[in-house]
Amino acid sequence: MKKITFEIVGMHCASCSVRNERSLKKIKGVSDAVVNFATHSAMVEYDEKLASKKDLYDTVIKNGYKVLTEDFKHNHKEQFQKEVILAKKRAFTALILSAPPLVIAMFGLKTSLFFFGDIFLWIQALLSSYVILVLGWSFHRGMIQQARMKSANMDTLVSIGILAALFYSIWAMALGNSDLYFETGAIIASFILLGRYFEVSSRGKASEAIEKLIQLGAKTARVIRNGKEFETPIEQVKVGDIILVKPGEKIPVDGNVMRGVSSIDESMLTGESLPVGKQKGDDVFGATININGAIYIKATKVGEDTILSQIVKMVTEAQIKKAPIQKLADTVSGIFVPIVLGIAILTFIVWYYITGNLAQSIIPAVAVLVIACPCSLGLATPTAIMVGTGTAAKRGILIKNGEALERGKKIEVVVFDKTGTLTEGKPKVTDVVSFTKVGSNDILKIAASVEALSEHPLAKAVVNAAKKKHIKLYNVGKFHNLTGKGVKAVIGKSTILIGNNALMKEHNISIKTCQDKIEELEKQAKTVALIVKDKVVVGAIAIADTLKEDSLEAIEKLRRLGIDTIMITGDNQRTAEAIASQVGIKKIFAEVLPEEKVERVKSLQKNGLKVAFVGDGINDAPALVQADLGIAIGTGTDIAIEAGNIVLVKGSPLKVVEALDISKRTFKKIKQNLFWSFFYNSAGIPIAAGILYPFTGWLLSPMIAASAMALSSVSVVLNSLLLRGRRSP
Repeated sequence: MKKITFEIVGMHCASCSVRNERSLKKIKGVSDAVVNFATHSAMVEYDEKLASKKDLYDTVIKNGYKVLTEDFKHNHKEQFQKEVILAKKRAFTALILSAPPLVIAMFGLKTSLFFFGDIFLWIQALLSSYVILVLGWSFHRGMIQQARMKSANMDTLVSIGILAALFYSIWAMALGNSDLYFETGAIIASFILLGRYFEVSSRGKASEAIEKLIQLGAKTARVIRNGKEFETPIEQVKVGDIILVKPGEKIPVDGNVMRGVSSIDESMLTGESLPVGKQKGDDVFGATININGAIYIKATKVGEDTILSQIVKMVTEAQIKKAPIQKLADTVSGIFVPIVLGIAILTFIVWYYITGNLAQSIIPAVAVLVIACPCSLGLATPTAIMVGTGTAAKRGILIKNGEALERGKKIEVVVFDKTGTLTEGKPKVTDVVSFTKVGSNDILKIAASVEALSEHPLAKAVVNAAKKKHIKLYNVGKFHNLTGKGVKAVIGKSTILIGNNALMKEHNISIKTCQDKIEELEKQAKTVALIVKDKVVVGAIAIADTLKEDSLEAIEKLRRLGIDTIMITGDNQRTAEAIASQVGIKKIFAEVLPEEKVERVKSLQKNGLKVAFVGDGINDAPALVQADLGIAIGTGTDIAIEAGNIVLVKGSPLKVVEALDISKRTFKKIKQNLFWSFFYNSAGIPIAAGILYPFTGWLLSPMIAASAMALSSVSVVLNSLLLRGRRSP
């Protein structure tokens, strides 16, 4: 079996992706096909003995679309921007050009100009025709494509509605009839084009996330071959090559340390803020950063086999596999449109049979089409999304699309990443303990003076703690960095050691008197640095990643809403248990690798649960897109933010509760709007067809039909605006 990914050009609604997906799956030899409207791409797995790339491409082309290439390019930024600009230009041009016909119709403006007749009438006709036929061409193209496939969707409804309004108005204008509906068709087209603009502007972020992931990797490597050192492009590095990585440089590929000792910042991979000590025999990974020591590594994985490339692949596949929502309006319209067309034709035939009058027969048929025109249907979803997302944005919650809203209402369990999500993500001094007569401020002064010369993140935490207390530092001499153990220096005539137990053993310094306190602090998931002055342990400083202020409250509120919570982290079990106990989370997944985070989410989904994942690190990106709802912390990495469906700008866990609440309420409004839209259409169509005429002698005119249609639109907009009134819990 072979798996390929290629791009499809010309898809303009969710049903396009569904049609292409079904066609590809029908090809003999294709085991699986997923077409994603959001990324405009298809991923197909097929047997090369039974099918070829040409077969796949021909099927898509036969459906009326274009194929770019099987080589899935991630850099679509320029193309995406052009698409957004074009959609924006069409929408706002349509709104501007629709305004004059609307004003003329509202105020009944009339004036004659020589032999041209009513000039305002011509303005209505020309501007509306341009909006409907030129700017609204995508609707008509969609209708034609659907007709070729013997199906119908929202494009069919919109196209028939606005064309009916336009052509009836032209026909009535030619006959000198005063009942015209130019502005109706133009305004419908404008509003739906505006909705399309908002929709297209929310798509396309996936490629940006992937592009930034790729950019994280090193571009060159310092390779040693035949005893000579030279710099080479990363693509030319081979498995088995010996590579020198100096302090401050990115590790170019996955490898194994052959010589040297250093600390590596693996936060981009693990999400953990503390660097990891590395020595001979330890594994290192591409795109992580070497902090303080030169090391020689042997390349073990290059190119697509590296951990970074695997993360890119996981994000890409998860995004493509996540098919877009087949909107309720599109689904129902597949049945609704043929019925409306059938009723309109039947209405015309019956009335012509009864009256024998062509004009009198056309009027009720047009009334059916006008009252069935899906203006409210087109507004039902975008207006609710616009109000819901606007309200959320004011509260620091960015909801990217309507799909996120539907997913948010079904969430049963929220999985929180630990570092940077429930915790601050930065080490801070939590305790300064004295074991002698030396005061705690003096201990902090000694430690900060020495650590000020170190680049280690823990050292920075100590220095920052001293700065907050405005402590003036000592002059320090003979500073030595003891990688993986601590630091050594001289203050005045005293020798100072700061470090861990291994450093104490190396210098034969007893820690028996402070052993209990050290163990107590370590049980709280704190890193303990011992301060030694002239071979006497005078104190200790505890450093930890502290909880965010509202983490506990967020977990409690989710529990009250009946939503379970789980914490997941790449950190060790003891640290994970300590943090979980502080916030009241009972279930934890500790020591989890990036690819395992995805598997944990999948396992929960296999058990029938709807999962939201909350994270901020690059390593969280695959899990964010795999989850039913990805919620990214806005203070985290760009990749995580772009991979998430919802972004919390302020990074507060409490915003997770509010985001889920807004999602539920907004989607409820969408369902209400769709109900009222269909209700107006369903109730109005029989009346427009003249079902009341035998009993009342009254026939619904297209003008009244248009008013009824407008009323349904107003009710939809007003119902959506109610979202602004209620505050989230």
